[in-house]
Amino acid sequence: MSAVDAGLPPVHGFVDRDGRLVDAGPRLDDLNTRAGGALGEPFVVPQVAVLARLAQRLGITVARHVLVADGPDEVELWVRADPVDDGVRLELSGWKLRAPWTPPVDPARRDRDLLLQGADWWWETDATLRLTAVAAGAAQQGVAPESALGKPLASLFALEMDAEGAMPMLGVLTVHQSFEGQAATVRATGQAVTLSAHPTLNAEGLFAGYIGAVRAEAREVTQPAEDRPSDPLDAFSARLDRALRTPLGRIIANADSIHAQTEGPIRRDYADYASDIASAGRHLLGLVDDLVDLQAVERSDFAPAAEPIDLADIGRRAAGLLGVRAAERGVKIDAPQEVDKAPATGEFKRVLQILVNLIGNAVRYSPDGGMVWIRTHRDRGTAVIIVADQGKGIAPEDQARIFEKFERVDTSEPGGSGLGLYIARRLARAMGGDLTVDSALGQGARFMLTLPGASG
Repeated sequence: MSAVDAGLPPVHGFVDRDGRLVDAGPRLDDLNTRAGGALGEPFVVPQVAVLARLAQRLGITVARHVLVADGPDEVELWVRADPVDDGVRLELSGWKLRAPWTPPVDPARRDRDLLLQGADWWWETDATLRLTAVAAGAAQQGVAPESALGKPLASLFALEMDAEGAMPMLGVLTVHQSFEGQAATVRATGQAVTLSAHPTLNAEGLFAGYIGAVRAEAREVTQPAEDRPSDPLDAFSARLDRALRTPLGRIIANADSIHAQTEGPIRRDYADYASDIASAGRHLLGLVDDLVDLQAVERSDFAPAAEPIDLADIGRRAAGLLGVRAAERGVKIDAPQEVDKAPATGEFKRVLQILVNLIGNAVRYSPDGGMVWIRTHRDRGTAVIIVADQGKGIAPEDQARIFEKFERVDTSEPGGSGLGLYIARRLARAMGGDLTVDSALGQGARFMLTLPGASG
């Protein structure tokens, strides 16, 4: 097709009442074929098919300009759709071919793309250097992306000195500059890596965190003897964790790549299959995380850190992490306001883990278009955060059982391993607090996390 075919005669076609393209001129037939259709089958050029359905439904002639994708290009058409007794007659004219619009080059995006070229995976932090995003490829090096969120960057990597005894990363963090060539090891596996990063800025041009690239090195770093599990059960758990994470991480990363069609277009149903595979892989990876956490919280010497934290702030962070999942269901999360404060004592990452579990459950069991509320308050030396939903509620006889291992109220519904609430309560009590529920059938559920208060 030439760039301008406006001088050629119109192309005609006919769509029957069932939406099948039963007659078409050569150019319309070719366009429909390139879109994956064929004569006698459903008409698959979306922008034109929509006009045909509209004309048939309203019983009037519909005519307008449309822009149709045709491979890497776009075709501008004038379409007229005339309804008749047995379908819709189409007339297409104009046929102006034009290259698709491409956005101007964003210097920040260009720098980011250059940084990530050749990287095995990437990470992103907020201004306090706590992780806000970790790429799925991290699972191939024994890092669970979702469980790393909210943790300090230092929890992922152990830094190493260069040949001159310096650490490039430490020299620029305080002044928010870029760094590259920082030798490090992944704490979970001892894998040697090289780190590079650029600072990110918010809308006001202020420092908002870092985005960094990770490149694996060929050499393996032997795990220091003091870091090796001394308990045989711990050693078995660590080996099992690594043995499962690596293949699951590869499955998830490859399935996500297929779904995103990064290597070229594929059939829609195949892309959807890949998305299902990635979802199943993440579910299994979540089970691995639960089993590792279960083994940790049941140790007699398990002791979370006692840090000054703000339950309102962690509630906002947890809500942000689950915002996309909630939006997909049309569920709104009403998180604490920026002015809300609930000073408490506990371990930041463990409290975030509990709240992600509670809010995730609330979103899962809320009706489509429902609401999840997160509220905080202080009560006689304690700090309390409440997660409430509009779900179907929990019967009184089930409210103790949901905090037991491998227990779920309704096993026919989609959900996790039955360990989330058990682990969450164990964590809460290990930090000197508790996790309770207040619910009734048909009236939703209110989960209350209580922790020792702190001055603030």
